[in-house]
Amino acid sequence: MSTERPTPMRKAVVVGVFLAILALLVAVGLLLREHAPGNMGVGFLQGAAVGLLAVLVMAWRLSRRPERTTVFERAWSQTGDERDDAILTRALAVLGLAAFPLTGAAAVAIGLGAAAQMAIGLLLLAEILVGATAFAVINRRS
Repeated sequence: MSTERPTPMRKAVVVGVFLAILALLVAVGLLLREHAPGNMGVGFLQGAAVGLLAVLVMAWRLSRRPERTTVFERAWSQTGDERDDAILTRALAVLGLAAFPLTGAAAVAIGLGAAAQMAIGLLLLAEILVGATAFAVINRRS
């Protein structure tokens, strides 16, 4: 695990990239709000806000106290060692294997008359749970 401090130039680049991503997400969200059906734009903006907040919290934790970050934070930000990377890779592999049958089950449910929004929402929840469970189990066993 690297504990070196970023240079001012690197901080400026990171802030610039973050602001560019933020501008892109806001522009896409506003376009979706205007032209997409239903409340797709609002959902996109809310999801983007939650994701960006999570990234900011992780970046803050990594910059303030790198020795106290979790395995997930080190692996996701690629600041960890080989073990952290291996755990994330294996957990994402399990998620990838589980995503195909889960998506098939959601497609069958929609085909049988289930509400598409509910099936897709449950699919997303199931995939998040599979990924989190796989990460926790693999981390515990490694």
